[in-house]
Amino acid sequence: MITSPKYTSPVFKKDQPDDTYKFLPPPPPSGKYPYHLNVNDILPYINDNRMVFHVVGDTGGFRDPDFQKKVPDAMASQYQTSLAANKPSFLYHLGDVVYSYGEEKYYKSQFFDPYSSYPGRVFAIAGNHDSDINPNADKPYQSLDAFAGVFCDTQQRLVTFGGDNPRKSMVQPNIYWTLDTPLATIIGLHSNVPKYGVITPEQREWFLQELKLSVQNHPEKVLLVCIHHAPYSADVNHGSSLPMIEFLEGAFGETNVWPDMVFSGHVHNYQRISKHYPNGITVPYIVAGAGGFDELHPVAHTDDERFSAESHVLEGTELVYSCDTRHGFVKVTLERTANGLSLGTEYYVVPNSNHANGADKVTLFDSYTRYI
Repeated sequence: MITSPKYTSPVFKKDQPDDTYKFLPPPPPSGKYPYHLNVNDILPYINDNRMVFHVVGDTGGFRDPDFQKKVPDAMASQYQTSLAANKPSFLYHLGDVVYSYGEEKYYKSQFFDPYSSYPGRVFAIAGNHDSDINPNADKPYQSLDAFAGVFCDTQQRLVTFGGDNPRKSMVQPNIYWTLDTPLATIIGLHSNVPKYGVITPEQREWFLQELKLSVQNHPEKVLLVCIHHAPYSADVNHGSSLPMIEFLEGAFGETNVWPDMVFSGHVHNYQRISKHYPNGITVPYIVAGAGGFDELHPVAHTDDERFSAESHVLEGTELVYSCDTRHGFVKVTLERTANGLSLGTEYYVVPNSNHANGADKVTLFDSYTRYI
């Protein structure tokens, strides 16, 4: 049987229904505008010249918990065995912590227990599953009630629905927010419940101001943007998100500010996509959504008539590397060097009992470095 090659560019999935009616109002901010959190208020020991951290998304699940545990265990091993200079300082979660409706009763089994071995603090943006509401829930709740209790608290304290886990709540000031670090400005966005995401006008205006503000620190700090719904993707489950492309590209063009990298989840695989802009700027878009949910999303084949890469909004994009058969996570390294500020990413995959040939250990599958 001859199979056509996989796409080497992002695609759109054809004939998708409009489900923007699923949008749910987010909770009010827990902190003050402009919703910044300084990482040194949480982790005062972070080095001013070198910083390492993990990035992963879509870690929850309710069917097969195997990879929900393997991924955090692998990250914990890096944390525990690395020399001081290479020790990750924290985890940045790209959303979908808990499936399928963000109920607090599932946080123990899908987050607190699997991440009990991970010694670092966890920052997060919410995914569509975190944001949704179960209409048949035993106890009525509002969108993101549990997520806000875990990540957007007003003080660090034990979480009542986390069982006996000692991990304390995080004090992120809002559902969309900015993490200030010595080497990076990390803007976290909230793209809500619908399949391809929704951004409110208020959040868009905030994002424009954050982009403009970031220029004051660039290139002394890299600019990273994190959003759950992947703007560009070649997978068969979602494909690219036109609403998120229009939102991000519109904001970049309006402010004349482009990030150094964009991270997203939602798609359950790993992809490194490069977007080459007419002004000569190239932005890597990293999809890192193979964090634990048991079902992975394959990259589409070119003879699959459900997909198309023929769109002007996909011009200049290329799928440089993908891994759609293994669960894994990203490690980010930032360092001041003689050549400038370096931004490096490494994608590691975890053991998979269904694959032979060295798949019994954590393996580096992709790496990328750029200088700012």
